[in-house]
Amino acid sequence: MARQLGHSHGAVRNAALTLVRRGEADQDGNGTGTGQPTFRANAKTSAAGRAAVISPPGTHSPRAQAATARTTIPAATTPRQTGPIRRAGGQLYHPRELADLPDVEALNRLRDADVPVLLYGPPGTGKTSLVEAAFPDLLTVAGDGDTTVGDLIGEYTQDDAGAYVFQYGPVVTAMTEGRALLIDDASLISPKVLAALYPAMDGRRQIQVKAHKGETIKAESGFYVVAGHNPGVHGAVLTEALSSRFSVQIQVGTDYDLALALKIDARVVRVARHLARQVELGELGWAPQLRELLSYQKTEAVLGTKAALANLIGIAPLEDRDAVAEAVTKAAGVKNVAPLTLGKQLPASAARQPPSAGSAHRGHAR
Repeated sequence: MARQLGHSHGAVRNAALTLVRRGEADQDGNGTGTGQPTFRANAKTSAAGRAAVISPPGTHSPRAQAATARTTIPAATTPRQTGPIRRAGGQLYHPRELADLPDVEALNRLRDADVPVLLYGPPGTGKTSLVEAAFPDLLTVAGDGDTTVGDLIGEYTQDDAGAYVFQYGPVVTAMTEGRALLIDDASLISPKVLAALYPAMDGRRQIQVKAHKGETIKAESGFYVVAGHNPGVHGAVLTEALSSRFSVQIQVGTDYDLALALKIDARVVRVARHLARQVELGELGWAPQLRELLSYQKTEAVLGTKAALANLIGIAPLEDRDAVAEAVTKAAGVKNVAPLTLGKQLPASAARQPPSAGSAHRGHAR
């Protein structure tokens, strides 16, 4: 089937497994003696073949044609994606400028040229959001110290019948389907584990799956790797081997002007800017980023300003909490703000009462 269709056998097998899960084909186990599953058509297979399949958000779309169209248009007439972009999860992403281009357009040009990108900056600044907005066909690996080669490439798992079958990982899927791959928190992954990915990123554009009979997987057109790195996070080590694989490295910080445009309390944004400057000077280790500011806005809408300010102080690292509390108190004009904490037990009658209409109002605690 793979030879006739011109696709990798991994992609064809994944499609067959999808049919089995939907009851539109049957799996016979490993009856061929090769360790590979075999499949049979059933009464529903023919109808499934005639039905149109609408790919959900985030699935693969052909890249070769898009790349050709983009690179043959003069730069001056290239469409600029300056408005908000809806990500696969429904959230809006607001593009920022990068090299005189909208950031999503710049990343797509780098993808067309096969130039790997490393995004680095504090957590919560929008690195993942940018990549998701730029590449609707994205696959993501959330890296940590426990990530294994099997998590990236694939490993044997037991199916419902008790047989062991090899399940390909996201790296193989992205390679065989020509999709973008984000290795988030890449610097938390062991260098020995990441080394399994490197042959796919250089001129070879292929990897050897040692756990699966030494099978060679070749990258299809469109396969592209982006990585995220959070400097200063405990355990994050940007090795020379990892850094050298990414020809373009882009620093990502919080856009505080965007925070104001999103109608986040201007006083809190001012506090965040002030703390960020102290971080740049080495006087502090933490400042609220866009993620924390958005969380502040949601908390304020539900619990009121004083509770949201208290929570902002409470999420700061212990060693920076006093400085954050001082900055918040001074800017917001609210005294005696401490980390959000449970108080004494309420009487049963009071606990049943709904909050008053004004208790969660933005100005209630100001």
